Amino acid sequence: MTDSTLETVRFRPDPPVHLLSADEVRAAVPGLGALLMACVEDGAGIGFILPLSKERAEDFWRSRLPALEAGEAFLMVAREGEELAGVVMLALAPQDNGRHRAEVAKLMVHPDHRRKGLARKLMAAIDGLALSRGRWLLVLDTVTGDRAEQLYPTCGYRKVGVIPDYAYGSHGNLDATTVFYKDLR
Repeated sequence: MTDSTLETVRFRPDPPVHLLSADEVRAAVPGLGALLMACVEDGAGIGFILPLSKERAEDFWRSRLPALEAGEAFLMVAREGEELAGVVMLALAPQDNGRHRAEVAKLMVHPDHRRKGLARKLMAAIDGLALSRGRWLLVLDTVTGDRAEQLYPTCGYRKVGVIPDYAYGSHGNLDATTVFYKDLR
């Protein structure tokens, strides 16, 4: 068994959640791009403004490959059958004084697969993955007022505060962001 296979088995709290290797991410780029497009078109504030082209969505995932290959970031996916239903990333802090923390990013669940507990399963899997990498302090941010803002406290995250006019949302309006953290110790 390879290290990647062991990690997939070890951090899979439920069968639909998998840790992907960089090669698996490379192969999944079309599906990841389609997931990203569906979420942005549905209004998700995840760093993109409409219209979002297929090429731009796929290029985003390709741009993550160097960090995935270097072990600086990790990608977990949730599947419903063979369909890619959700994704979340973990980016390890690279600073010498930040070897205990990581950022949770790009939690997305396809609009057709919401309300099935996939986001919670992905977040639980990220916790285990972070701990396995010696990272016990997790940080994330989300668009203030977004449905994810209600999710994170139920996953053990504590609200730090709100930054107004932080970023443009997918439809071009300035949105505030809410910052959260979770201590896994």
